[in-house]
Amino acid sequence: MTFSAKITATGAYLPERILTNAELATMVDTDDEWIRERTGIRDRRIAVPDETSSTLGAEAARRARGAAGSAGSEIDLVLVGTCTPDGMFPAVASRIQHTIGATNAGAFDVNAACTGYLSAFSTATQFIANGTSRRVMVIGSETLSRIVERTDRGTCVLFGDGAGTTLLEQAPPGEPGSIESLILRCDGSYADSLYASEPAGIEDRPLARNANIVMDGRAVFRAAVEDMSAACRTALDDAGLGIEDIALCVPHQANELIIRAVARNLGLEMERVFMNVERYGNTSSATIPIALHEANVEGRLKPGDHVLMTAIGGGLTWGALVAEWGNVRVHQPVTMDAALASGRYPPP
Repeated sequence: MTFSAKITATGAYLPERILTNAELATMVDTDDEWIRERTGIRDRRIAVPDETSSTLGAEAARRARGAAGSAGSEIDLVLVGTCTPDGMFPAVASRIQHTIGATNAGAFDVNAACTGYLSAFSTATQFIANGTSRRVMVIGSETLSRIVERTDRGTCVLFGDGAGTTLLEQAPPGEPGSIESLILRCDGSYADSLYASEPAGIEDRPLARNANIVMDGRAVFRAAVEDMSAACRTALDDAGLGIEDIALCVPHQANELIIRAVARNLGLEMERVFMNVERYGNTSSATIPIALHEANVEGRLKPGDHVLMTAIGGGLTWGALVAEWGNVRVHQPVTMDAALASGRYPPP
């Protein structure tokens, strides 16, 4: 029997440390106006020394597990989308598996840069579809602040740290809340447009800066708009839906200008697009699950709604998925706990 996967809970966690545009302006030749005009970003969260991709991801997963009321032993698989692991090995997923008490689960990481969450999500649906797993914790967790060059204003203003998670569970085919379509694509000819290290033996790689993020901003911007738009159209066609059927689009939070351009291409008004890039910047594979969680907290989705997600990342990799929203449980309070307590960001 082939099963369907459905989203049953969300969770997220953001570090408390906030790096503002004003503070960045003391480190590099930039200012708040320059950053906001080109990216829409105001703040980003920064992990403190004892926080890692595994600790952020474990807290996000713990919250989703608590919202679902599931014991750790009931989770069959832990998948983590990340391009900033704690080290070469073990996998970030292994540390999270232990921390959340998923004693019966397998665990591994997926690295597709900013498309990592969608790639891990896709992998999870296959394990569920063939009956191998009943519950899979899918996490996007990143500490990108550790690999940015603080003197490069073209990249250092963009990236932040954080983690988001989605619990997927097995459902009979056709049950409300199931995943309706999912596609992944890659074009490795653009690998040098966005990367974070040099392959061994290549010494003349353009723009190389050791292990720091290097990006051809114009090439990535153009590809992001074109490829995410095309992926969304394909995913909608595969699901037998039109853009008018989408209640909410939750795109990768790379840049406000990219998000708005994709929405225009799709004929989607911004009222149906969730955006939190202003508060967190680009957290790579964590952007979609964090945004999806906040949309869930804010009640932006109700059972029966169709949600569209799309991302692009280094590789270049990209993809999109369409899911029907079901009874998705959520951890309270929202992700930015400390900021809410201080009154910096009022609750929805």
